[in-house]
Amino acid sequence: QVQLVESGGGLVQAGGSLSLSCAASGLTFRSAVMGWFRQAPGKEREFVAAISWSGISINYADSVKGRFTISRDNAKKTVSLQMISLKREDAAVYYCAAGVRSWSVAWTALPNEYRYWGQGTQVTVSS
Repeated sequence: QVQLVESGGGLVQAGGSLSLSCAASGLTFRSAVMGWFRQAPGKEREFVAAISWSGISINYADSVKGRFTISRDNAKKTVSLQMISLKREDAAVYYCAAGVRSWSVAWTALPNEYRYWGQGTQVTVSS
């Protein structure tokens, strides 16, 4: 049984930083494309970042480029999202996802292409 468990969410002031982590189990982690998505109330789930199995290929949403950094540790089966310069509009529930297809920028931003999802962790940004 595949499990993805996110942690690290919380309340942060605008301009602050936060780090999210996702621990995977039951998955051939080192071959999975890992992604982060987020969903704010009343909005659709949107792509944040994705990383290939090797960590060499990375894709970011334009809205987070230069502020967020995705990374992974295949030995620990974790994927992280470092967030700096947080804005009010970054507030959302953040989800970790795992895809089993070979890496391609064409699909990594599409939530329907990911097979496994975590339960999410809340990020709140105050002014």
